[in-house]
Amino acid sequence: MIVKTLVVGPFASNCFIVGSETTGEGLIIDPGADAPNILNTVRGLRLSIVLIVATHNHIDHVGALRSVKDATGAKYAVHEADSREAMPMMFGRMMGLMLGSSLRAPPKPDRLLKDGDIIEIGDLKFEVLYTPGHTPGGISLLCDGVVFSGDTLFNFGIGRTDLAGGDYGKLMDSIMAKLMVLPDSTIVYPGHGPETTIGAERKGNPFLR
Repeated sequence: MIVKTLVVGPFASNCFIVGSETTGEGLIIDPGADAPNILNTVRGLRLSIVLIVATHNHIDHVGALRSVKDATGAKYAVHEADSREAMPMMFGRMMGLMLGSSLRAPPKPDRLLKDGDIIEIGDLKFEVLYTPGHTPGGISLLCDGVVFSGDTLFNFGIGRTDLAGGDYGKLMDSIMAKLMVLPDSTIVYPGHGPETTIGAERKGNPFLR
């Protein structure tokens, strides 16, 4: 499995380009900003992007989605509870000056995701883990010992819950029920900051004690 991490935009969001080494098909997770950089990286990896997934619909994770979708022709998928346009555009109005011309409202989803769905990209299979709390429709994606956790779980941190739709209790339930049950060796690619492992977070994350 190919995994390329790009740190994009003024909020240093992680955009992940994930691909099959066998088929050359790829997935983009959270294209928050800097569409030219994302697209140049895709070309360098020689991947054919078939799907774009948003782990949640805050603007720092979907700000470049429309541009990337238009350029690749890929489908767009998000959890049904985060499929409304109101949340990203509310943040867009607050953050527009910082994001500048890169801000574009995300398109209507082509696929609405739910817990337990399987996303197939070539020979890769990603399981959708419903992990609400940061937003009502937050998800994580699990594949071959790797989990993309969005803004649910960070390296020694957790997602904030003081924004519209946030819920601390739900976030902690999501982390414990969906992520902390994974093997310690599972690599965690979060929505912001460096990668970690489930084992490291189980032992050292101060929010999980």
